[in-house]
Amino acid sequence: MSDSGGSAIGLLSYETLVHAVAGALGSVTAMTVFFPLDTAKSRLQVDEMRKANSTPVILAEIVKEEGLQSLYRGWLPVISSLCCSNFVYFYTFNTLKKLAAAGPGKSRPSQDLLMGVASGVVNVILTTPMWVVNTRLKLQGAKFRNEDIHQTQYRGIFDAFSQIIANEGVSTLWNGTLPSLILVINPAMQFMFYEAMKRKAGRGGKKISSAEIFLIGAIAKAIATTATYPLQTVQAILRFGQYKGDGKAGVIGGLSNIFSLLMDRIKRYGVLGLYKGLEAKLLQTVLTAALMFVVYEKITAATFKVMGLNKKLKQ
Repeated sequence: MSDSGGSAIGLLSYETLVHAVAGALGSVTAMTVFFPLDTAKSRLQVDEMRKANSTPVILAEIVKEEGLQSLYRGWLPVISSLCCSNFVYFYTFNTLKKLAAAGPGKSRPSQDLLMGVASGVVNVILTTPMWVVNTRLKLQGAKFRNEDIHQTQYRGIFDAFSQIIANEGVSTLWNGTLPSLILVINPAMQFMFYEAMKRKAGRGGKKISSAEIFLIGAIAKAIATTATYPLQTVQAILRFGQYKGDGKAGVIGGLSNIFSLLMDRIKRYGVLGLYKGLEAKLLQTVLTAALMFVVYEKITAATFKVMGLNKKLKQ
């Protein structure tokens, strides 16, 4: 078979599709379980006037002021975005991984990192509009401490898209793209550590347990999240973009805009202000990533087992 034929198989293979679907389903399951933690994190990032209390206190405040259902406000757009985003990421990552496996040499952490970055860039370009819309919908109707924040009136995902395009221009759908592109290092680091630890745990053909997968996924995500959290805060501010003052809703978020937002945060709240909401973010992303990898590995293993049985039946 020619190289071009091998590339086509790597791009369109059933195995790659299984990884993409499993990754999407794993992320949807995990995010649904831990969604209230994401709600707490978003409020702390965007609403500067809200005190950075412990996560349970923040959640209790939200429930008291807005009702229990508010913890799951914006669930559908977030889950829709996450499903598409993880499908694109896992599909691209495993396509590159399959193509790399066909070449010489063993997998290396540096190779995993490069594949993660490339997958992240593709993902950001294709899915940023969905994340901009879901950030708006997730925070719509919230009781903000900061009076400089506009309240939006969207009737759903499609209405949000149409209103943003009509009132703010198509380019607004790519708000926060630059910090998002810089932040591709987050999932890239996560996958690099995850793949490296998984290879080490599975040395000698050892079967890796669900508990080990959960722990490996949690450690990998904790490292990546802590390293990139200040930029994630800037990303959330730019995506939300509903501020009465200037300087917080850059079209794409140039380097100067990113730098000014970081410096403004430091000036107002000190260096620790860059990590406001980190506790909620770590709880949410670490637990979500850990559970996602468990579901992902279980689905892929079960599917490939069925595929193997089918192959045997056909022989």
